[in-house]
Amino acid sequence: MTYDPSLRVLTVLELLQAREEVTGAELSRRLEVSPRTVQRYIMKLQDLGIPVEGRRGVGGAYRLKPGFRLPPLMFTGEEALSLALGLRALKQLGLHTLTPAAEAASAKLTRTLPHSLREEVQALEKAVQLDDSPWVVSTNAATLAALLRAVREAQTVDITYTSNKGAGTRRRVNVYRVMHVDGRWYAVGWCQLRQELRSFRLDRIRDLAVLDETFTPPQDFDALAHVRAHPCSQPLHDISVWLACPPEQLHGFLSVWNTDIRAEEGGTRIRCQREQLDFFAAFLLSVPCEFRVDSPPELLGAFQRLGERCHALLHTD
Repeated sequence: MTYDPSLRVLTVLELLQAREEVTGAELSRRLEVSPRTVQRYIMKLQDLGIPVEGRRGVGGAYRLKPGFRLPPLMFTGEEALSLALGLRALKQLGLHTLTPAAEAASAKLTRTLPHSLREEVQALEKAVQLDDSPWVVSTNAATLAALLRAVREAQTVDITYTSNKGAGTRRRVNVYRVMHVDGRWYAVGWCQLRQELRSFRLDRIRDLAVLDETFTPPQDFDALAHVRAHPCSQPLHDISVWLACPPEQLHGFLSVWNTDIRAEEGGTRIRCQREQLDFFAAFLLSVPCEFRVDSPPELLGAFQRLGERCHALLHTD
């Protein structure tokens, strides 16, 4: 890894803030510099008025003076830009309810930055436009925060969960992970009602309560792998469709989640599994090219139903 001198000094400061004590040998190894150079970085921090204390001898270490706290905002240009754009991108994760908080945080960030850095960040923010994807499902930020707290503390949650058919059931769930994929937030964990691993869309969760009951989560649980292997609990249709345009022209139209997309015969073959054929048929009609349905036959029935609805709409008195 390559560091410029100022970034190396900031890296030392970040490590000292994150740890009670850091050895000189570890700093030397992390920064890929000699122990003598580490000492120079420590002296630079001390010259800036930051109280770094050192312990000499074999295994010598450094720490910040107990009780010392730095001002909360000390960012490089790239860090400040990352924060500013990240705050603006919350809507892309379906967290529209955090918009007021994001705007307030952005204003605080802008006020706190040095003048030159503030102007640079503001100019870059104005140059970037982010469009809301129609596939992103809005999610309640309070629900997300409560689930994240439950995951951290390994506490069971009690929820009312609404199925895709509108039926609500009361569940107790040991949530192992929370994940965002394909425009939706999911909680993945052990459902005590069904006695198996399940995934729950956050936008379908109501009346959430974090209980005192605790559990032991599995080590290194991979929620993404589980959801890929078990995309939903409803019967799935195996779909194979050929589209008369190459994959690169379909960018932005096709969701890659649980979808195999390959070039074939001058066009694109997509294979996937879907729960709602009517939704998939409507999606195919929105793609700007001709296509051929190879399977399942039931998908053609979905097009017929859509055609009947369109005919009824166009021929109403």
